[in-house]
Amino acid sequence: MSLLEIEGVTLKFGGVTAVNNLSMKVEEGEVFALVGPNGAGKSTVFNLISRFYTPVSGSIKFDGHDLLQMSPHEVPSLGIARTFQNIELFHQATVLQNLLVGRHRHRKAGLVPQLLHLPSVRAEERAHREAVEEVIDFLDLQPYRDKMIAGLPYGVRKVVELGRALASKPRLLLLDEPASGLSVEETQNMRWWIDDIRRQMGITVLMVEHDMGLVGKVSDRVLALADGAKLAEGTPAEVQSHPAVIEAYLGTSAISKTADAKGART
Repeated sequence: MSLLEIEGVTLKFGGVTAVNNLSMKVEEGEVFALVGPNGAGKSTVFNLISRFYTPVSGSIKFDGHDLLQMSPHEVPSLGIARTFQNIELFHQATVLQNLLVGRHRHRKAGLVPQLLHLPSVRAEERAHREAVEEVIDFLDLQPYRDKMIAGLPYGVRKVVELGRALASKPRLLLLDEPASGLSVEETQNMRWWIDDIRRQMGITVLMVEHDMGLVGKVSDRVLALADGAKLAEGTPAEVQSHPAVIEAYLGTSAISKTADAKGART
């Protein structure tokens, strides 16, 4: 059984079909990328998995659990975490405080023990702090630990959002355009972190990304979307060279040029 299974999912907004009969499977331990032009439905797939949207047909299962029977606030409890295209952080809080928010699903102490600040509550708080410090060390965020988010550069805030997701210790990490707005050096760092997230932490990654260089370097498999429908699925090289993908990105003339170039080489 695959970790994530999407079968025949369709989502419509009025007369617009945002996702059209989509089926895909993400295996545990892999990096799987969704690619496609703007408006292809990539982030909509994330919103379906997160239960912000409900499809008109199809099924979405995570580790055998029917996500369509769950509320959005219940999804993280299964071990699913995500980042967003537009950074969603508490700007008037520190980096440390934002990362501690990511520990919410692991909090067990009830209201009364917290009010009395019992030893069990203090032990739990220490465990949360240790987990967050591990993430800070992993992402090299030590210089920013106690700084307010509002005063940090965009690239650092992007890493903090990744850190908050990692602090929840997910089994599946949804990365929505992790390299968007980053410099070449920051994108290279993001590549290394994605590799380490999978290899060292054992976290499965489902990623939406426009940077095909990054996709090609970190992804095991790629699925290309256009107008909410699947165009191609396979290795990064297979998908990038697929005629339907080239047409969706560059137009029909690009297919002719690609074919002519191949003919010239042979």
